[in-house]
Amino acid sequence: MTATIAASGRSWIFAIRWFDAHSPLTLSLAEQIAATIGDRIIGDSYKPGARIIEQEVADEFQVSRGPVRDAFRILEREGLAKLKRNRGLQVTQLSSEEVRDIFEIRAGLYRIVAQRLARLTPDKVIRQLDDLIGELATFVEDPDGGDRSAETVFRLSLASARGARNPRLAEMIASLSLQTLRYSKLGLRSRERRRESIALWRATRDAISRGDVAMAAELAVQRIEKSRDEALCSIEADRIEAERLAVRDTAA
Repeated sequence: MTATIAASGRSWIFAIRWFDAHSPLTLSLAEQIAATIGDRIIGDSYKPGARIIEQEVADEFQVSRGPVRDAFRILEREGLAKLKRNRGLQVTQLSSEEVRDIFEIRAGLYRIVAQRLARLTPDKVIRQLDDLIGELATFVEDPDGGDRSAETVFRLSLASARGARNPRLAEMIASLSLQTLRYSKLGLRSRERRRESIALWRATRDAISRGDVAMAAELAVQRIEKSRDEALCSIEADRIEAERLAVRDTAA
């Protein structure tokens, strides 16, 4: 594996949270492994509760187990998985209550971001929002646009948070957004939900641009609450599917 994303030809959504738009995308071997596994978790290739075996990952990437252990620690730090003694890594399985808690925190944090941006009205950030909203618009009517929409929304969230000029705030938002990105991807598979999302982003951008602090904050919270509701629906669908499989396996 090469040392940079650009050289490898691979673009990791997981890795975006580590960089701003102008950073050199250089990753260590462990970070590259973590980024690949992280994308699989976010993309639902590894389901919540799934085990990821250290030796299997080492074999896949043709590396020793040291970088894999480091990659596992990164994934645990980011909240996507948990290390289990003698059992490898287990993909985080959030309960409905945990998801509500995360989104409650996110709503509060994004309220602060929107308020700060509306007070600052930074031209550079507004241009970034315009570019990303334009990109988001290209996926709205695409039948297969859910994943790309979710990734673009993630980048919009990070651009907004970083533009608020509070690094600790941006770090908290990046971490929490990453933990719920899987559910955002599932929710944004619906065209109707993608239309709602871009409408809220456009309205928020306009409120920020005109310096309307109260409206920017209200719209930001509305957007997070919509995402929360979709996440809870996805968790309920996971629960129903797990019960169905359990019944099938018992009957077999």
